[in-house]
Amino acid sequence: MSGGRIRVAVAAPLALLAVLGSSGSPVWSQDASTLKKDMVGQWELATTDRSKTCVVTLKSDTTPQGLKLELEPGCAAALPFTKDIVAWNIKGLGDIVRLQSANGEAVVDFTEVESGIFEGLRTGEGVYILQNLAAARSLAKSMDQMIGDWSMVRGNGQAICGLTLTNTEASQDNFQVFLKPKCDAAISAFAPTQWRLDHGQMLLMSAKGETWQFEADDNAQWRKVPDSADPLIMVRGQ
Repeated sequence: MSGGRIRVAVAAPLALLAVLGSSGSPVWSQDASTLKKDMVGQWELATTDRSKTCVVTLKSDTTPQGLKLELEPGCAAALPFTKDIVAWNIKGLGDIVRLQSANGEAVVDFTEVESGIFEGLRTGEGVYILQNLAAARSLAKSMDQMIGDWSMVRGNGQAICGLTLTNTEASQDNFQVFLKPKCDAAISAFAPTQWRLDHGQMLLMSAKGETWQFEADDNAQWRKVPDSADPLIMVRGQ
């Protein structure tokens, strides 16, 4: 037997073992079953900036086309490709959530990019997000509450800069922020151009790639972290 054939002969059993558990059944089958169970419920299908959204209800009932789903009436108007979606399923190695057509073809395939958030790409259109509906609406409400004028103040209450947070998309998941005139030199040097909410923090980002992180102090203000003896706090515009 040649060396090449030996490598093939060894590789095949190893590849098989890689996908088998101790019981001899595929490991991914359990993952697929878990994901299928976790996905049952209401989800928001949206563009990355959430300018176009659609509520999708994934169900556990089986149909000839796959697993049953329901789309809210406005979906086809908001996202025209959804008119081709008739069912859903778990594909790949149990890690792909497929919204599929009547013949089982993918209208869009989603993979999880962080807990409870899935991304799917449609060629020629861009990226779409599938997110738990309650979480998506909570984020949208939080975002809406952040839009507007803010002041950066020191711990003694002295205002050192004004800025405006907008809901105008700057890049994927980030939005434009504008500084007002006569800011403190440290703020002007940082010169934030984008912002977003991320896992309970508010992030300000500069064109140079710097990021400042703020955590909610109370319902009205955000404090820069890590904290310091002379803290920097964001409060509603004064």
